[in-house]
Amino acid sequence: MKKEKKKLPLALLIFIALALGILAGSLFAATGHAGFAKSYIQPFGTIFLNLIKWIVTPLVFFSIMSGVISMKDIKKVGSVGLKTVIYYLFTTAFAISIGLVIANLMKGLFPALKTTGLSYEGKTSTSFMDVLVGMIPLNFVQPFVEANMLQIIISSLLIGFGLLMLQAKKGIELKAVDTLNDLFMTLMDMIIRLSPIGVFCLITPVIAENGPEILGSLTSVLIVAYLGYFIHMVVVYSTAVRLGAKISPFRFFKEMLPAILFAFSSASSVGSIPINEECCDKLGADKNITAFVLPLGATINMDGTAIYQGVCSIFIASCYGIDLTFSQMLTIVLTATVASIGTAGAPGAGMVMLAMVLQSVGLPVEGIALVAGIDRIFDMGRTTVNITGDASCALIVSSLETRKAARREKKASAA
Repeated sequence: MKKEKKKLPLALLIFIALALGILAGSLFAATGHAGFAKSYIQPFGTIFLNLIKWIVTPLVFFSIMSGVISMKDIKKVGSVGLKTVIYYLFTTAFAISIGLVIANLMKGLFPALKTTGLSYEGKTSTSFMDVLVGMIPLNFVQPFVEANMLQIIISSLLIGFGLLMLQAKKGIELKAVDTLNDLFMTLMDMIIRLSPIGVFCLITPVIAENGPEILGSLTSVLIVAYLGYFIHMVVVYSTAVRLGAKISPFRFFKEMLPAILFAFSSASSVGSIPINEECCDKLGADKNITAFVLPLGATINMDGTAIYQGVCSIFIASCYGIDLTFSQMLTIVLTATVASIGTAGAPGAGMVMLAMVLQSVGLPVEGIALVAGIDRIFDMGRTTVNITGDASCALIVSSLETRKAARREKKASAA
C-alpha cells in the first residue's frame, strides 16, 4: 500500500506564498517592472478578493442566524451579545489609547515631510445618530447589494429572533437555516483553498509599487504602528484569554497562526471569518457562540484600526506643527470607538475612519495623503489585530457562558 502524502498545512502554504510575494515584489521594484505586477498579477488577487466578497454576505447572514437559532433562547442571545459588545468597545478604546501614548512617546522619530500640494477627498464625519439610523435597512435586498455588513447583521438577528419565536409557537424545524449555513461555509472553504495564490497575487504588487523611497521615508511611522499592534496583541489579548478563557497565550497564538497569516495577507476581517472559526474551534470555543461573535466582530471590532488612528493622528499633527491637547486626544478615543461600529471590515476601511477622526479634532483631512501610499501595509497589520481580538472575544464569551451554565446546573441539582 502506498502511503498518502502529507499535505502541507494551509498556514505554511500561506506563509510560503507571502515570502515569495515579497521576494517577487522586491524584484519587480528593483527592475522597474511594477507596472507588470499591477497589470498581470494584481488582477488574480482581485479575483480572489471578489470571490470572498461574493460569498461573505450570505455567509455572515446565515452564520449569525444559525448561531441565534442554535442558542434556542433569546435571553441567551442577549447575554452573549451584551458581553461581546462591551468587550469590543472596551478593547477598542484601550487600543487607540495605546496608539496615542506610543505615538506621543516616539513622535521625535517621525520624518519632517512637506505638507504642501496634498489632496485627499475624505468622507464627511458621521454622528452617532447617523450610525444608529444607518443600522436599520431600508429594504431586504439593499444591504446585500451594498454589502452593508452592519445592516446584514441586524437583518440576520431580526429574522433569527422571529424564527425562534415561530419555533416556540408552532414547533417547526429550522434545519434549512443550518443547511444553508453549511452550504456557504463549504463554498468559503473551497475559496480559502485558493488563498496561497491569492496572497501571492495581492502582496506582490504592493511591494512592487511601494518602492524603497516611500517605505524609507515612512518607516518610522510603520514601526510605531506595528509596535502598537504588537503590544496590544501580546499584552491585552494574552491577559484577556489567560484570565477570561483560562487559555495559555502561547497556545492561543499558535492555534491562531493560520488566521493571522491570512488576515495579514488579505487585509480583510470579514474574509478571515471561516479560518478564524476553525482556529476558535481548535481552542475549544462554543461553535454557536463563535458563529455569532466573529461576524459581529468583523463589523464593529476595530482594535488594530484604532491603533492606526492614534499613530496617524499624532504623525499628521506633527507634520503640520500641531500639538494635540489632552481633550483632543480624548475626542480621538471617543470618535474612533464610535466610528468603529459603523465601519465595515473590508480593506481600506481604516482610511474612512481616519478622515472622521481627523475632522473631529480639526486636523486637515488632506494629511491622509501622507500615509495613503502605504495604507495597505498599515492595513495588513491592523486587520491581523482586529481578527485576533475577535477570536479572543469568542473564547472569553464562550468560557463565561459555559461557567454560567455550570453554576445554574449546580444550583438546580442542589435544589
